[in-house]
Amino acid sequence: MADQIEDKKNPKSGTSSTEKPNNGLLNLQSSVKLKYVKLGYHYLISNALYLVFIPLLASAPFSAVVTKQNFGHLWDVLLQNFATVIICSVLLVFLATVYSMSRPKKVYLVDFACYKPDPARKTTKSVCMDRIATYGTFTQGNIEFQRKIFERSGLGDETYVPESVLQIPPKATLDESRKEVEMLMFGAVDELLAKTRVLTKDIGILITNCSLFNPSPSLSAMIVNRYKLRGNIISYNLGGMGCSAGLISIALAKDLLQVHPNSNALIVSTESMTLNWYCGNDRSMLLPNCLFRMGGAAVLLSNKPSDRRRSKYQLVHAVRTHKGADDKAYTCAFQKEDETQYRGVSLSKDLMAVAGEALKANITTLGPLVLPFSEQLLFFLTLVARKVFRAEKIKPYIPDFKLAFEHFCIHAGGRAVLDELEKNLRLTQKHIEPSRMTLYRFGNTSSSSLWYELAYLEAKGRIRKGDRTWQIGFGSGFKCNSVVWHAMRTINPATEKNPWLDEIDKFPVPVPQVSAINM
Repeated sequence: MADQIEDKKNPKSGTSSTEKPNNGLLNLQSSVKLKYVKLGYHYLISNALYLVFIPLLASAPFSAVVTKQNFGHLWDVLLQNFATVIICSVLLVFLATVYSMSRPKKVYLVDFACYKPDPARKTTKSVCMDRIATYGTFTQGNIEFQRKIFERSGLGDETYVPESVLQIPPKATLDESRKEVEMLMFGAVDELLAKTRVLTKDIGILITNCSLFNPSPSLSAMIVNRYKLRGNIISYNLGGMGCSAGLISIALAKDLLQVHPNSNALIVSTESMTLNWYCGNDRSMLLPNCLFRMGGAAVLLSNKPSDRRRSKYQLVHAVRTHKGADDKAYTCAFQKEDETQYRGVSLSKDLMAVAGEALKANITTLGPLVLPFSEQLLFFLTLVARKVFRAEKIKPYIPDFKLAFEHFCIHAGGRAVLDELEKNLRLTQKHIEPSRMTLYRFGNTSSSSLWYELAYLEAKGRIRKGDRTWQIGFGSGFKCNSVVWHAMRTINPATEKNPWLDEIDKFPVPVPQVSAINM
């Protein structure tokens, strides 16, 4: 399996040694940069409709004069047709009421919490390798294989691993898995309830997601029992949906909040390592050992108008893409047992290609909803030129999503995925920073990783009122999901409880670049 990690060198800023000094004359060829031409083009197209209405606005004062001169005559006409005016007014009020009631309810993200495990659970890569070498189940070749993955994983030395995994042999029992997920879920929910001060009796919807651990009673039942939630709560437990299950939960909660007025929805996202730590020698199943780590998050959504002022974000869009009808997409991330009955998740060589196709389909759906008109027009014109006029020399136009979003939270699934998305979406290092730093500090925490990334942005003080944030998640099936948030207020890190705050000054840390290798 090839690890698609390439060595990238950032061009140094400043003037090139071959650039001629400015002689003081205006040289259009050298002074006008294409990026400014492009920005001007965007401005012209995006504001074309406003320019059309300028003559109408200019004529408004003259219209007002005419209206004032004929006001008396208009009043007489209204009095003569009083019944008609009343009927039309009632009809307008009725239609406005129907329109208002049929509009989708606004969904707000009141707050969220990410669980930070106890420092005793911190584990360095060298400790993990020591345990792997001591288990006695891996061949020497596969021990070295995992060592290479660790070196190029993008993970740091302060990620969290459950105690059960570090025991020799690993204690992969149901009780240990329950202890692990209870610690993660209850820790996140406790913090969320303390931050929002919401009463448990006011939670009407509960959605939990954990892909690989689905006991009976369910994880949602664990939370109902622990917090004594009300008997008529609407609860769902999503399993087997991979790392994108967190965004699927958001989309599900959004749909439920459209039909249940004045409700709060609690979403809890986590994953269990205990029962899925792989001890066999199938190389396609070894990568999760090196990437997945402990983590959990809890999110509170509301459709109550009264919660608007205290909420952090408003949900704008939730777009889901499922490629499971394709056999390669369906099997590219597959839980199974190997020949020696060791259980794990197999990642195929087609994973990167499948993820790319799923992302392409997802952003093609999302693009018309979020991109400025100028970007959509440029994309459409190049598409017509290539498909209709067969102008193959014209390169496909990739829309600039930086014009639609201020922040990007891309699932920290692995370094290779982040490298590819940074390149293909033409993102800057600052845009990809939350994902890289989350992978470095917490590892791949599955569906909760996107919330650690958003917490990173808040801890850095980058979330300003009106900012738009794009969360992108990938998961087995194969699925790609997107959620767009609109910041309702500027987030002040000093007033927040955040898993990053006590160490945020250390980030971003430099992540060494490595060349591609064959594994």
